[in-house]
Amino acid sequence: MILTKTAADKKLRRMALEIAERNADKPAIIIIGIKDNGLFIAKKIEAFLKPIFNGTVKTVSLSINKKSPERIQLSEDVNLQNQAVLLVDDVANSGRTMLYALAPLLERYPSQIETLALVERTHKLFPVALNYVGLSVSTKEEENIEVIVEDGEVISTSLNPQKEGL
Repeated sequence: MILTKTAADKKLRRMALEIAERNADKPAIIIIGIKDNGLFIAKKIEAFLKPIFNGTVKTVSLSINKKSPERIQLSEDVNLQNQAVLLVDDVANSGRTMLYALAPLLERYPSQIETLALVERTHKLFPVALNYVGLSVSTKEEENIEVIVEDGEVISTSLNPQKEGL
């Protein structure tokens, strides 16, 4: 185990404070959580952000088939033009999911896109730089980081052997 529930909660609170500080001049932030665990992380960030951010905060989900990433859908048709967007996932293992998720968001002309992951592998395969990271972990190529979420709470984060096909 690399993160306990308590440690994950502290990291999410810290990241929410960073987001509020860096975006203090923005009237709104649209948080886009990559389903499934990224959406849970996004909702936790939203809950921590609302009391400390002066603007509005809205969370929507993004669905992506990791095996066929050309089909990406938002849970609702939200106007991203000239908006501050925060793209959230639980883990940045290879960077592939976040990179594919960014492409359709750019077509909606946001004023900025920031990225957040609770845990990041330090040697990703795709060039995605994260703005907010709870924990960076050096791993072997054959290892995979997994975040366990139950009832909207991060229960634990662990390091496992790489699963085939990911």
